[in-house]
Amino acid sequence: MTKLSVNINKIATLRNARGGELPSVTEAAVKLQKFGAQGITIHPRPDERHITRKDVYDLKPLVTTEYNIEGNPHRAFIDMVLEVKPEQVTLVPDADDAITSNAGWDCQKHGAFLKEVIREFNDAGIRTSIFLDPNPEMVKYAAQTGADRIELYTEAYAKNYTVNREQAVQDYVKTAEEAHLNGLGVNAGHDLSLDNLKYFADTVPGLLEVSIGHALISEALYMGMENTVQAYLKRLAKW
Repeated sequence: MTKLSVNINKIATLRNARGGELPSVTEAAVKLQKFGAQGITIHPRPDERHITRKDVYDLKPLVTTEYNIEGNPHRAFIDMVLEVKPEQVTLVPDADDAITSNAGWDCQKHGAFLKEVIREFNDAGIRTSIFLDPNPEMVKYAAQTGADRIELYTEAYAKNYTVNREQAVQDYVKTAEEAHLNGLGVNAGHDLSLDNLKYFADTVPGLLEVSIGHALISEALYMGMENTVQAYLKRLAKW
């Protein structure tokens, strides 16, 4: 079964809009795991507009499943991750002012840099994942960095799912197959939802983990958090 990691950035966004501690990021993480989530993902950014540095440290003892920290590997981010030592770090090349992640790495261009960064995380025993566009030709360069996994950037799939889902998923299948040939595990995330997740998970081979935040937290407003997590787990189940 593909694991479900819930990105709780949107909980922090709602909290920060009003100030104070409501809704609680830490309480959300505890309850999400209780409801069946198999991981907690956060993406702290330098301006702390949602997840703060304090959140990163506060969550560490409370995540008993898998703690996944995403971010652009600036020096401050690298040092923080090395201190916290999550189970996984996902490297994302987003600009500091980006609203959300919007592209995968060019591992051919940035290979030397990624290799140095990943060596630090590997030495600390932290599993590494590289955010990657659905491009099979980029996989061999990702493998050369020493990363353990790639995370497929799924916005294009989500946008084209209702138009032609078979065509929308093609490049993801090819990229996943190439990843397996190169010894890389495969994660995925961005704009996956209750509507489009099942087909993706059933079609992309060897999918280990999905990281879902915006859609899941939004759907939880209507369905409740526990029901929403259970609905996602049913989409991921292999019968």
